[in-house]
Amino acid sequence: MRRIVVMMSVSLDGFMAGPNGELDWHLVDDELHRHFNQVLGAMSAFLGGRVTYELMAEFWPTADADPDTEPAMVEFAGIWRDMPKIVYSRTLERAGWNTAIVREVVPDEVRALKAQPGGDMALGGADLAATFARYDLIDEYRLYVHPVVLGRGKPLFPPSETATELRLVETRRFGNGVVLLHYHRAR
Repeated sequence: MRRIVVMMSVSLDGFMAGPNGELDWHLVDDELHRHFNQVLGAMSAFLGGRVTYELMAEFWPTADADPDTEPAMVEFAGIWRDMPKIVYSRTLERAGWNTAIVREVVPDEVRALKAQPGGDMALGGADLAATFARYDLIDEYRLYVHPVVLGRGKPLFPPSETATELRLVETRRFGNGVVLLHYHRAR
C-alpha cells in the first residue's frame, strides 16, 4: 500500500510560510536539494492544493532551460514535470504537466488511491495537509526544520481537537543547519 507523506519545510516555531506567504527563509542548498531529489524521485505522485501547484508551475516547468541552473535544480525540474500530480482545487480550471484536478478530498477516493501499486505520494501545502489529517489519511511526516524563528506566519499545524501520535524513525542534520524530523504514524 502506498503511503501519503507530508514533506514540508518549517521554521523552528512551526510556520511553513511567513505572514505574507514568504518562503525566502528556506535554506535549500545543493546538499538539501539533492536529498529532496532522492526522496521525491522515488515517489509516485505529488498531491497539492492550487496555491502550491501554481507556485511550482511558475518556475519548475522551464527551470532547466537556463544554462546557469544548478544541476540539482535541473534534476528536480525533470522530476516535477514527469511526476503525476493531483491538484485539489475548486477553482483551478486547467493544469498542465501530467496534472489531474480533483475538486474535493473524498476519503474513500484517497484510500483507493493509496491502495494502488506504486511508490509513496508526497503531500504539500498546509491547508491540504490539515484536511488530509482531519480525515486520518496521512501516514508519514518529513519535516525539514530550518534554523529561523519567524514569529508569525502560516502554521503547518492548525489547532485541532485531537492528538496525533507519531513515532520518530529518522533524524538528519544537513550542513546548512536544517534538520529532518521523519515520523511515521503510531497506529
